[in-house]
Amino acid sequence: MENNYLLAPKANHGFSCKVPMKGTRQIFVVNGKVEGTGKPLALSFPKGEINADMLQVIGVRTTVEGLHAGIAGVCGAKGTAAEGQQVIDLNATDSIEFGEDCNEKLLLCSHTFTPDQFVTNERTLITLHRGASADITVMQNEDNRSKHFTDYTIDLEEGSNLKMVFISLHGGEISNNLKVNLNGEHIDCVVNGLCLADRSQKMTTQVLMEHFKPNCTSNQLFKYILDDNAVADFFGLIRVAQDAQKTNAYQANHNLLISDNAKVHTRPQLEIYADDVKCSHGSTIGRLNEDELFYLRSRGISLPEARLLQQKAFANGVLETISNENLRLRMESLVDKRLRGEFSSCKNCSKNCC
Repeated sequence: MENNYLLAPKANHGFSCKVPMKGTRQIFVVNGKVEGTGKPLALSFPKGEINADMLQVIGVRTTVEGLHAGIAGVCGAKGTAAEGQQVIDLNATDSIEFGEDCNEKLLLCSHTFTPDQFVTNERTLITLHRGASADITVMQNEDNRSKHFTDYTIDLEEGSNLKMVFISLHGGEISNNLKVNLNGEHIDCVVNGLCLADRSQKMTTQVLMEHFKPNCTSNQLFKYILDDNAVADFFGLIRVAQDAQKTNAYQANHNLLISDNAKVHTRPQLEIYADDVKCSHGSTIGRLNEDELFYLRSRGISLPEARLLQQKAFANGVLETISNENLRLRMESLVDKRLRGEFSSCKNCSKNCC
């Protein structure tokens, strides 16, 4: 398998993602094409390769004008978001392949660079071969007018280990549709997600976890924090085939509604055809705890700060599953800024880079 990611062309569009840490390798994908190649993203990690450093794939969607001039893309830019807006449809297919016994860390970032209304339909194919380990973090931080729909097809072979965390910070409409196939024995799969939405934003997550072989484990934890008129949908199905004995599978969706107008629809489900399994699922929908708020305020903490502390504690259940400490701290900082409303202060900026 060819190591095809060592050369990441130097970005020429002025966009700078705030997430990467020291030592992170980078590839820019602009409007579905790897910058400098004009081709879709196709990553192949060689057999037996072990990388301590993370590879970051920075996906940027922008108009030609935005690419060179950064229309409304620089903090402090003048003008309104309506100026120069277009509706742009974009289709992309990406593939990521992890060779046998390799161990890799991957960060997938998604951004918009202009306030134009991008409608992105993306298909991402991920394959982990026998004994491969992949630690993947997905960060989605897009303009309030963008719509991004991604279908993930993930195939896991015998003895592979996948840990995947989704952090959806901002976006007009974001949909993550995952189909995870556990095709061999002794597979360990963890998929978690945190979605933050306010105003009229919409977040959707669908997970189909297919257990085809025995002696496998899967765990899912998805959390939503919804404010204003935001809407979220969660659909999760764990399906255990007749031959998939000794399966251990868990799924949970927890939702925190900050406003009276926020809505969530949640449907966790199990479909089990084997008789020797441990499977469970559940969901909760709740609001901020008034007793806890009273306790915090009695200790001299202001009401806004007390509300923020509760939301951060709720989000921490997902954030703490990010393996890389520096990345976890950076994500915690971004979530804190997002919950404090600092992204909304940049009304003429499409980058949400606070």
